[in-house]
Amino acid sequence: MIENDSRTERHDGQEGPVELVLEPRASDIGGGFMVRRTLPSRNRRMVGPFIFFDHMGPMEFAPGSGMDVLPHPHIGLATVTYLFEGEILHRDSVGSEQLIRPGAINWMVAGSGIVHSERVRPEIRASGQTLHGLQIWVALPQKAEDNEPAFFHHPADSFPELDLHGASVRVLIGEIQNHKSPVVTFSRMLYAETKLDADFSWTVPSLEKEQAVYVAMGSIEAEGQTYSQGTMIILKNGASLEIRSRERSILMLLGGDPMEKRKIYWNFVHSDPEMIENAKRRWQNQEFPAVDGETEFVPLPESRKK
Repeated sequence: MIENDSRTERHDGQEGPVELVLEPRASDIGGGFMVRRTLPSRNRRMVGPFIFFDHMGPMEFAPGSGMDVLPHPHIGLATVTYLFEGEILHRDSVGSEQLIRPGAINWMVAGSGIVHSERVRPEIRASGQTLHGLQIWVALPQKAEDNEPAFFHHPADSFPELDLHGASVRVLIGEIQNHKSPVVTFSRMLYAETKLDADFSWTVPSLEKEQAVYVAMGSIEAEGQTYSQGTMIILKNGASLEIRSRERSILMLLGGDPMEKRKIYWNFVHSDPEMIENAKRRWQNQEFPAVDGETEFVPLPESRKK
């Protein structure tokens, strides 16, 4: 659920490459499971097609406890949960049952409507685990908003990697220097994981029309500023960014072609407000397809039924 945005946002030097810096806010996605949310924000709703960006953990689950995100619906978007540590069991209404593990990409296309749950296996619940990762939503272009729902799994070893001799870049979605991800998307976009050694200097190139750098772990220096975990640096169109890692760090590069405005309500994204209202009615009446074996579900938020 999208809540009121109380984050601090700042515009760094107008003459430099940085357009906007976003700091995350805490949000409860259910059952006390807290995440840090960067997109959407008050001053920046999207970066390319990226309309939602959550950072979860690292969270320690003691033996006997675990993540339980009950079945809930989506329309008009594609989702990716990318893990650094731990595992999640994904199940959905198109019949998918897939373990999400570190480094893999599971590309879920909601289209006209999909329902999914995210839980842990009984043996993982019994032993406990550390869970750490990112969840993104990508708005689908208008021509694909109402496509048939689908799910695609890409294991960790299927992604190309660039060696920068002090840094490595895994191309998760999109293409960098002829290194192309196997993920098939509906619009031009980029999502890449960059691991930096401590005290490594690098120029983040201009790769997309809209582009951001997210500090997932560690901290970096750029333009005389220090940016730590959870900060998203949005670059000006065509700008590159000279950075230096203060410690071993992981950055996520994200962006793509600008996307038409979208309405976002709870778990629904669409360019047509009436399709959002229709999705709300369908979920209230339990007219979405079901996830096999699941009997629980997340109800439409009470304060937002009308």
